[in-house]
Amino acid sequence: MNIDLTGKTALVTGSTSGIGLAAAEGLARAGADVVLNGRDEQRTANAVKNLTEKTGSTKVRGIAADVGTAEGAAKLIEALPDVDVLVNNAGIFEAVPVFDIPDEEWQRYFDVNVLSGIRLARHYTPRMVGRGWGRVIFVSSESAVQTPTEMVHYGMTKTAQLAVSRGMAQEVAGTGVTVNSVLPGPTLTPGVQDFIAGLYDEDVPFEEAERRFMAEGRPTSLLKRLIRPVEIANLITYVASEFSSATTGGALRVDGGVATAIIP
Repeated sequence: MNIDLTGKTALVTGSTSGIGLAAAEGLARAGADVVLNGRDEQRTANAVKNLTEKTGSTKVRGIAADVGTAEGAAKLIEALPDVDVLVNNAGIFEAVPVFDIPDEEWQRYFDVNVLSGIRLARHYTPRMVGRGWGRVIFVSSESAVQTPTEMVHYGMTKTAQLAVSRGMAQEVAGTGVTVNSVLPGPTLTPGVQDFIAGLYDEDVPFEEAERRFMAEGRPTSLLKRLIRPVEIANLITYVASEFSSATTGGALRVDGGVATAIIP
């Protein structure tokens, strides 16, 4: 399968590391003009430099903006009025007992994980419809359908993304624009690595900590290891392509079998 996104502009939010950066790399290798996004100017610039060197693409640039705020989303939209592919990846997570989560944290998680994607999709999707082609992808999580006890506020936002993406897909039915969610499972990103390392003694090698976490914390995994970001990026790149033209309104799992439900 030769995915060719030449001539398409793809924006990936939260793409200075982890799944977002891997997705940006996949899209760049497919020929897209890729726009990286992060909150910090220097981190964003470094990510652009590293990705350019890694892929050899001359069509990678960055826009630093905090899309978890209305001001940040407006800043990004002003700098980049149109895209063909929107990957809503920006997100935060943290393990906190549910009854200890204050109002402001519930609101912050909703703003960053859900409203950021809504704001951008609200702007870019009608423009895609006007051109008769586009791809909107929300990076959700298996936590959307299997709420983690230690991160209920995070799970809530991931479930909300499924409702938003399905509703938007219905709104643009028959236009050539598709809207989908991708549901990664536990993935080896810097944040997850720090989270898992913090669960065990410092003298426990990370490979052993990973094994223990999957056995104890995610025992339903059929993969029995953390997913690598490139494995998520492969699905995102496919969903962004012409080959996925009949896939819309979907919740597409790339979770290593962690979620025990058959659908989605």
